[in-house]
Amino acid sequence: MIPNALKALNRDTWLLFLTRFTRLFAYGLISVVLVFYLVGIGLTESQTGLVLTLTLIGDTAISLYLTTQADRVGRRRMLIIGALLMAAAGLVFALTRNFFWLVVAGTIGVISPSGNEVGPFLSIEQAALSHVVSDRARTEVFAWYTLTGSLATALGALFGGALSQALQKTSTTQVTGYRAVVVLYAILGLVLALLFTRVSREIELRPSEAGESAGARGWFGINKSRHVVAKLSGLFALDAFAGGFVVQSFAAYWFYLRFGVKPATLGVIFFWANIFSGISALLASRLAARFGLIRTMVLTHLPSNILLLLVPLMPKLWLAVLVLLARFSISQMDVPTRQSYTMAVVSPEERSAAAGITGVARTMGAAISPLFVGFLFANPRLINLPFFIAGTLKILYDLILYKEFITTKPPEEQR
Repeated sequence: MIPNALKALNRDTWLLFLTRFTRLFAYGLISVVLVFYLVGIGLTESQTGLVLTLTLIGDTAISLYLTTQADRVGRRRMLIIGALLMAAAGLVFALTRNFFWLVVAGTIGVISPSGNEVGPFLSIEQAALSHVVSDRARTEVFAWYTLTGSLATALGALFGGALSQALQKTSTTQVTGYRAVVVLYAILGLVLALLFTRVSREIELRPSEAGESAGARGWFGINKSRHVVAKLSGLFALDAFAGGFVVQSFAAYWFYLRFGVKPATLGVIFFWANIFSGISALLASRLAARFGLIRTMVLTHLPSNILLLLVPLMPKLWLAVLVLLARFSISQMDVPTRQSYTMAVVSPEERSAAAGITGVARTMGAAISPLFVGFLFANPRLINLPFFIAGTLKILYDLILYKEFITTKPPEEQR
């Protein structure tokens, strides 16, 4: 049975669900093997951290431009450009060992070391979805949209680990197995571009709306909503900076360093982690309807951060995995609620820009962390420290978010 919130979605919005699945499958695919691949082709841990940091910084610049121009130039056009940049980055990563060209490709292209969204896609798709659903249905639609991505990331991580492991059992080397995954990532970028060409012009702003948006342009396309967007951007950057210490690529590598876990097993672990994460998003929409978006974001995020602090304290692999899965089962409840809240408290004609700016703030925060993690992982005595830094900063984010926004209610909570 299809939920009521999804019955109103038209062909274009179902296509956007499909593009999210394709994209997040590719991100999950590469996230499990990316650090292994870069180290395998000769980069040091510190160089790998630098590549990942510059990759995310490049994604920030690309995203900021494409998302703040999307309503004027065309949402579909910007989505296609983003997909082609994703394919190009994967192709270059597969073809070269040269540190300089890897940095260039990572900076200009779109690569996700975390398994999470990067690039312009999420922001533009959120704005498109928010135009076709009601305020009351928005959070539930975003929850299913989040579940779609989590399921895709889980399957991608599972497939990426299994594929690289299977190829290594043949005559190929470890690096060749990892490279095959990177090539597949590039191919999926091309598939994504093709899917975006099938989306109709109905996702674009109407001429009257586009004119209103253009007339109101101020701070990167934001005028009326600039104060709330600025505060949200700062907080989201803090949360993402903290999360950058435990991105999926480095978390997978931590399990390898601490417990000797192989890529195929890591794929299974992160498959279930992302499955639990996605399912929790559906519960988040129900909690938000009962307790409100901000309360749901904070009260589900705090316990997950405590669990994050506990992961490196576990003496056995099975205990560390159990705590990690428990953490994932509640850690992403704030994702659809956060996205829905952002779309609710900004002006409709500024949604693409607002989603883009807050998304870029998250990417900027996450871009800095891998540089530090690379240096920490280079010292065996410090490999647990990223978990402690991430958990502490995320708790701080929760407390500030509650204090600043508990009285700013979205339209559906004002009656």
